[in-house]
Amino acid sequence: MNEYSKDEILFSPTFPEEEENLEKKETVSSGAKNPHFRSHSDKCVLYKEYMGADGSQEDNQIIIDSPPLPETTENSQTKTKETVEEGAQSDNPSGNSSSCHHHLMTTRELQLYWNKEKYNEKPVKLLFQIQSTRIAEDFLSKFVMYQIVIIKTGSFDGKKVFIERRYSDFENLHRNLLKDYKEEMEDIVFPKKVLMGNLNEEMINKRMVTLKDYLEELYSIKCIRKSQKFIAFFIEHELEEGYSCIRGGQYSKAVGIIQQVIYLQEKLVEHFPTLMVPSLCALVVCHKDLNQAEVAYEFGMKAVELLEKHTMHKYYTPLLDTLISLAYKIGKDFVMLREKLQINETKLKRTFDFEMLTLKELVIQEYVRD
Repeated sequence: MNEYSKDEILFSPTFPEEEENLEKKETVSSGAKNPHFRSHSDKCVLYKEYMGADGSQEDNQIIIDSPPLPETTENSQTKTKETVEEGAQSDNPSGNSSSCHHHLMTTRELQLYWNKEKYNEKPVKLLFQIQSTRIAEDFLSKFVMYQIVIIKTGSFDGKKVFIERRYSDFENLHRNLLKDYKEEMEDIVFPKKVLMGNLNEEMINKRMVTLKDYLEELYSIKCIRKSQKFIAFFIEHELEEGYSCIRGGQYSKAVGIIQQVIYLQEKLVEHFPTLMVPSLCALVVCHKDLNQAEVAYEFGMKAVELLEKHTMHKYYTPLLDTLISLAYKIGKDFVMLREKLQINETKLKRTFDFEMLTLKELVIQEYVRD
């Protein structure tokens, strides 16, 4: 301040030239000889007025009208330090001393704090469990099928599904991943194959633990958990079976299989959700042929939302065409869908390899074994 001190302006309700009259009034009301004497409640009011609207202090200082008594100096310094730290940590109020900070927060700060706590996203992680096994048999030999459960942490996971894989499936996964990620996997130990005793209980229990640990080690490596080969290990067998059922006209059976695949994909492909589009479109075809138009429309709309930024995707135009017919059948508005279809068809006609297939034609071409 140039002409007047900061203390004079802060504690003057009008102008500095009226300070003399103000001091007289305060002396009479307080009954004290000191013209600057104020009660504790008055200081609190002035302190709040000094604080900014967002609860922060100007210049990070607390201006006190009168010097503290010697016996209260330590407490005052402690409170001042806590108040300054509160202002510095307003963006991160969830520290170890958050319970103490709550007493120093303004109403607005408390609202912001609880909103952050409420909507704070917890890190999503997948846990792999091998809970049980069974002995299976083919025309050559007996083998163990391991039941794998994938659990999504960070939120309630109400879609717990399991898959079954044998040791040779894990072995193939390991061999395929080594082709692309040999350096990243140099510290990962894969359980060795045994020629004798692989069906005894002790060996099965040991492998349940080692195979579970193996999957979690793979998942801990970012490039591997996002790789197509790792994801395919959990869904490829089921997709092959599901699409085979569609080609055979077994739509009800296909729905059950592919729906389970989608539950797995929701956990495995969060980094690239468009990978779920073929599975969703397969459900659209199944429910449409089962005369369940409303259900087919719902799955189709989910797929369209995933493709809004990928309009050149091979499923986008056939999906829009199918959704228009479904919307017309169930009485839904299809004007926006038709406009999107017309725009996309115009784009596709400019390409040299434009070939308009129906949604069903695209679906039945998936996972065809050579």
